[in-house]
Amino acid sequence: MKRAIELSIENINKGGGPFGCVIIKDNKIIAEGSNKVTPTKDPTAHGEIVAIRAACKKLDNFNLKGCELYSTCEPCPMCLSAIYWARIDKIYYANTREDAKKIDFDDSLIYSEFSKNIDERKIPMIQIMRNEALKAFELWDKKTDKVKY
Repeated sequence: MKRAIELSIENINKGGGPFGCVIIKDNKIIAEGSNKVTPTKDPTAHGEIVAIRAACKKLDNFNLKGCELYSTCEPCPMCLSAIYWARIDKIYYANTREDAKKIDFDDSLIYSEFSKNIDERKIPMIQIMRNEALKAFELWDKKTDKVKY
């Protein structure tokens, strides 16, 4: 966690947000990340996402089972989803989502949207061309050499 905190503090002077993350495997740091949203103009470049991408590249695998993640803040909904998709074993965090909210990093809207029906959400979601799109799912389902994730 100490290294993640160092990254978060260093990142402020580099034009990024106050968030840092490290990923550990076998008691060694295999990847680091800090918030790069503003310098890269990429809303997905949160510290955890940056670290997950680096860890996957280093291990040449999308599955990070056996790894632990240390983040300076409770992961936002996007990052938490990515952590689950990456199959990371454990999350350690320092600041809470309430701490982040106090400095204008507020994920409350996103959390509240998850519990709503699709037709009640702030961003309209309109289903179209399902039958045509199902073709890809059918092909995938029948594929015998697919890599499951």
